[in-house]
Amino acid sequence: MIMSTLELSEIQAYLLHDYKEMGCSKYYLMQVNDNNKVAAKKFIADVANSITHANAEVKDTCLNLGFTSNGLKQLGYSEANMHTFSREFREGMVSPHRQRLLGDYYNSDPIKWQWGGPSNKRVDLILMIFGKNETTADNYFQELKQKFEPGFSVVHILDGKPLPNEREHFGFRDGISQPVIKGSGEPSKGFNNDINPGEFVLGYKNEYDVFPDSPLLVDDKVPGNKNLLADDPSGSSFKDIGRNGTYFVLRQLEQNVDGFWKFLKEKSKDEHGKTSNDEATKIAAKMMGRWPSGSPLVNHPDKDPFPAMDSDFNDFSYIKEDKDGLKCPFGSHIRRMNPRDHFEESTPGVSLTLTRRHRIMRRVRSYGEDFIGSAENHTPNGKVGLLFGCFNANISKQFEFIQYTWANSPKFKRLYSDPDPIIGVREDPEKKRGQIFTIPQETTNRVITDLQRFVTVRGGAYFFFPSVSVIKFLGTI
Repeated sequence: MIMSTLELSEIQAYLLHDYKEMGCSKYYLMQVNDNNKVAAKKFIADVANSITHANAEVKDTCLNLGFTSNGLKQLGYSEANMHTFSREFREGMVSPHRQRLLGDYYNSDPIKWQWGGPSNKRVDLILMIFGKNETTADNYFQELKQKFEPGFSVVHILDGKPLPNEREHFGFRDGISQPVIKGSGEPSKGFNNDINPGEFVLGYKNEYDVFPDSPLLVDDKVPGNKNLLADDPSGSSFKDIGRNGTYFVLRQLEQNVDGFWKFLKEKSKDEHGKTSNDEATKIAAKMMGRWPSGSPLVNHPDKDPFPAMDSDFNDFSYIKEDKDGLKCPFGSHIRRMNPRDHFEESTPGVSLTLTRRHRIMRRVRSYGEDFIGSAENHTPNGKVGLLFGCFNANISKQFEFIQYTWANSPKFKRLYSDPDPIIGVREDPEKKRGQIFTIPQETTNRVITDLQRFVTVRGGAYFFFPSVSVIKFLGTI
């Protein structure tokens, strides 16, 4: 059956809803206990009806879960069936190839990670609990712990919360240019932000007007209640495991807020060696492509408007308003992450089409102190950072493409030594790599030299977020 409307009661709600009303987020990274896999599967079967799906009424708590490839194997998923999943998911985030793609070297090397790396305990499942407050979330976890403890062990806990005042720790408003999934019931955001569901949910057509590759149950010798599964819509005799599921990318990103603003203030010095907080903020805005308020440079190139207008945040394009990058530099973070109508040298229409094929649904939480940095105040208490998450139906064409091709590559449009100044700068202790940020100007371009990395990866993994019915099936294997 070819689906045209979203089966919201089957789709885990975190894909469609950010749970911003939930003041506390706790991600429990868990491992199947080798000596009690039966209990692990029983818990999964029992908890399936408690999963917060996209049609559920959100109350005081929400619950979602995902599996790593190792987790599915631990539950008894056969090797033949595993090979129907995408290569990226099967290999996981930690492999030499992935390390090259994602740029995880030096301090971000997986060998130094706090979780998810080769030196850490195996992660099989992520149990995501959201609560109105920390007490509510903790109480819900204690209820679930009594059920999962024989079958699972918690190997790491990630405590998160919505971004303070919707700003990340460097001080900039975050999560503005989010796409809307067609058929989700969310209000339209216009052509470039209303995206076909197959870019995010398996079983639906994507921006190529085809169905994304979906894992199938090709080895029918695997025990379990296959009546819970839908047939492969392509007409094969296999059952569809991917339908209404998605892939979730999670990376823990520690932010060096103090180093970030000290670097910018150093670069703001005038000919007399005097620093300027206003100039440091302007350079930071050029790197981001937005002012701290979220207002885009394309609409406000000279200063941050107060108050910022929400209706102004996404109402812009590049070809008409800023073809030469004089307002928003080509190498700025937001211009790289979403080139809109100025993708390479393509026409605006082609550019919009190509850009739509590389969107992700971001789900971000902050951790550490509720701290919003600025040129005036940039020393938080303790470690702070982001739990960066995103949903996509194709990890390679979406998350990995964006990170490798648009963020990490120093060659972007007319640039040759400019990585993304926020998330693409590569640590180079041997000082053999010159990394710069170019600010186009009418006469001579301004160049910010010796870029430094202020974001360190502390952990990460790829997860499969199944539909509610598939979660029930996994509990019956």
